[in-house]
Amino acid sequence: MSEKVDVVVIGAGAAGLMCAAEAGKRGRRVLVIDHAKKPGRKILISGGGRCNFTNYDVSAANYLCRNPHFVKSALSQYTNWDFIAMVSKYGIDFEERDHGQLFCLDSAKDIVNMLLAECDQPTISQRYQVETLDIAKTESGFSLHTSAGDIECESLVVASGGLSMPKLGATPFGYKVAEQFGLAVHTTTAGLVPFTLHVEDKEALAELSGIAVPAEIRAECGQVFKEALLFTHRGLSGPAVLQISSYWKPGQAVTINLVPDVDVEELLTRSRDKHPNQSLKNTLARVLPKRLVEVLIERKWLSDKPLKQFNSKELAQITTTLEQWRIVPNGTEGYRTAEVTLGGVDTDAISSKTMQCNSVPGLYFVGEVMDVTGWLGGYNFQWAWSSGYVAGQWV
Repeated sequence: MSEKVDVVVIGAGAAGLMCAAEAGKRGRRVLVIDHAKKPGRKILISGGGRCNFTNYDVSAANYLCRNPHFVKSALSQYTNWDFIAMVSKYGIDFEERDHGQLFCLDSAKDIVNMLLAECDQPTISQRYQVETLDIAKTESGFSLHTSAGDIECESLVVASGGLSMPKLGATPFGYKVAEQFGLAVHTTTAGLVPFTLHVEDKEALAELSGIAVPAEIRAECGQVFKEALLFTHRGLSGPAVLQISSYWKPGQAVTINLVPDVDVEELLTRSRDKHPNQSLKNTLARVLPKRLVEVLIERKWLSDKPLKQFNSKELAQITTTLEQWRIVPNGTEGYRTAEVTLGGVDTDAISSKTMQCNSVPGLYFVGEVMDVTGWLGGYNFQWAWSSGYVAGQWV
């Protein structure tokens, strides 16, 4: 005998739990299933265990999607302020960090516990360590064959996430469901991810591992981010690199300004006039980590001598070296360390107002499984809350 419910939500992450809670409030009988042992695994490790759950400033401009207008409806139906209100209602303390990012003061567990409390309704049940083996369309909805038995439902919500962080159980399940029902899936790649470098660059910069600098980084498409850059033993990381990685394509260069808050040419010219015998190294060490300056000199990207020995053209060249450092990454660290997945289910196949598939009534997609990727800073969680909420009003 098949178990019968109104709604099955596959995936007990941010979007899935949000959707289940909202559907339950409408009196719908909801079953949440997940192959993991526990809910919200990605929430728990996010933001260093503090969960950057949203941002004070959210708009469609903070998202990558082949249809840039797709996210607008959901973001307006359930805003960042709506989620902040829920967090406040549960008495969860939070703090604002750079660029309006909001983090739990205590633990990401607070967010998971809040979502589970929202799902603590008589019409909502959850089952874990359940594999979905087969899905079929029926006259009244869908029939699921799972490792825990057969289930029939009117509405099916795919909230299975993307491919990032496979150690947490990420799989291509959601993309396979989309393809089974004839939906296009855009090629997926790792997003918000550190860069690896070619051998020569990696060796040249290896000594800088652990050093961070403010930087402005530009992709060939023209997108720019001004954040911290971190040198690692594999390559380049830090918020600036994670942000630009979502806009970078293999083989392209990125251009980095290592001194975004300083007019280097003015600094060098002024210092040459006042302290002509001061070395270039000591001058630049005022605005850059000394070890970074030393490596640039050791690798002959800069030459160290008293400032009086540089003419104006040479000072301009030094400025270009520091403000327009061009480097071609070898690649990225991939899904293993990526925070999100770029690409996914084609949003043209989905209603932006309801998250329902246009060609398959009763089939919904929410969260990261879709071709929607937010910037670093709480935007991906906000998309999960917004898309989950919207689907929950209709399933």
